[in-house]
Amino acid sequence: MSTQTAVPGVAPQAGATQDIVAPVQWRDPIVSAIMAVLTLVLAISSHGLSRVTFTGATSWFTMGEISVPAQPAGLVLTAAAAAATAVVWARAVRRQHVPGWLLGVTGVAFVAAFLLWTVADKTSAVLPVVSLLAGGLMFATPLVFGALSGVVCERSGVINIAIEGQLLFGAFLGAVVASVAGSAWWGLIGAPIAGMALAALLALFTIKYRADHIIIGVVLNMLALGVTSFLYSTVLKSNPGLNQTLSLNKIGIPVLKDIPVIGPVLFNQTILVYLMYAAVAVLQFMVFNSRWGLRMRASGEHPRAADTVGIAVNRIRWHNVLLGGALAGLGGAFFTINQGLAFSKDMAAGNGFIALAAMILGRWNPTGALAASLLFGFATNLGAVMQAVGADVPSQFLLMIPYLVTILAVAGFVGAVRAPAMEGKPYP
Repeated sequence: MSTQTAVPGVAPQAGATQDIVAPVQWRDPIVSAIMAVLTLVLAISSHGLSRVTFTGATSWFTMGEISVPAQPAGLVLTAAAAAATAVVWARAVRRQHVPGWLLGVTGVAFVAAFLLWTVADKTSAVLPVVSLLAGGLMFATPLVFGALSGVVCERSGVINIAIEGQLLFGAFLGAVVASVAGSAWWGLIGAPIAGMALAALLALFTIKYRADHIIIGVVLNMLALGVTSFLYSTVLKSNPGLNQTLSLNKIGIPVLKDIPVIGPVLFNQTILVYLMYAAVAVLQFMVFNSRWGLRMRASGEHPRAADTVGIAVNRIRWHNVLLGGALAGLGGAFFTINQGLAFSKDMAAGNGFIALAAMILGRWNPTGALAASLLFGFATNLGAVMQAVGADVPSQFLLMIPYLVTILAVAGFVGAVRAPAMEGKPYP
């Protein structure tokens, strides 16, 4: 049977079938248009000057404070967002792929317009660019480790809902080990061990005893919360020496740390942040370009086919769950020794679940998880900064931003995503 492409005004020949035309995907153009309109509204609402400071951006030369005309700058950002939106609509109508960077342009324009609007015509409010970006990276650090934990677990077929508990347990043992040893560096050893201990229970019940992954993950989260709360109220309260406020020192990389704006944000950080960079780079390569990564992905997608060629599926899953626990536990060290804080109850504060959303938003890809975590981290820090500069928006609404983004991501607003085919299913 022949196949023809439908031509307007010309009837198809008898016996021929028309090509199936995919429907237009309206999600991206609608989202882009909404952000462009909101950018315009913010631009029109802005008056006077917006003070922006680049203090601390570099030591090579002085980058102080500048005053930006809020409304003209907002209109320029609106024009950029409108241009990107027009391209998105044109490509969507032609049923072509819409590059993510086009949506990124409209998103950045909206955020920049919002920041300028926040401090517009306020003589006492100054927008600190460097601290805004650095704080976003700081808040993203535990999310990245948690999302990477989810990637290595779920790519091998095990759903890791227990990231929240692993972060919390890592924060606890990291603080205790550092306090006993008298050095925050030792906490970097204790934290991943704590995460692996909880991960071993996850692997035991899901892989060996074939229990439901979701239920076991929730139970382990409650276990970690209960155990750490009990030990905090009994052991740590009566022995303050086991819960000292030790912190990792920042390590500046010569030359790189003085690159304007980017340098102090990316290259004047603690060893934990540098370990995060390394973990993302190594996992991105290993997952898609190594025998280990191929076997891991085969165990999560086609375990029976992997078994037929001699791959020990359950052993692969055990190894990856333990590795995921170590990564999440290391992320937990952020809350204590990286921040210079003593351990307190429920320090993870839902970050494990946001990390799961970052993993989904990043499509089970290490670099995608990094980008999504940075988005959530920036949203978290945005509320704190806006509160500090006296924004007209109630701080409670600003602090809701990362959780709203999490809900939208999990609900599939960001588009259809496909999890590994056999995740959550026992084998054999």
